[in-house]
Amino acid sequence: MGAGYFIIAILGCADGAAVCEPVAMPPVRYESEQACQAAAPDALMANSDLDFPMLFAECRPVAPKASSATQPEPPPAGSAAA
Repeated sequence: MGAGYFIIAILGCADGAAVCEPVAMPPVRYESEQACQAAAPDALMANSDLDFPMLFAECRPVAPKASSATQPEPPPAGSAAA
């Protein structure tokens, strides 16, 4: 089973990018990996104020949950809307 959608994780890295950790995850989901990758540079710029020597934006797949009754998900971005 493939990903249900994609999210952008902003990773903050120590010098040399040897140790990176997620430091932000914008609350937007993307219906395709291509849409996520297209939005990654803007998400990185929006989080460029984080205090790390290096920052990276990474698209991560999220599998659909078995039950969506726990909490609502953010509306999809990057999809064709009228």
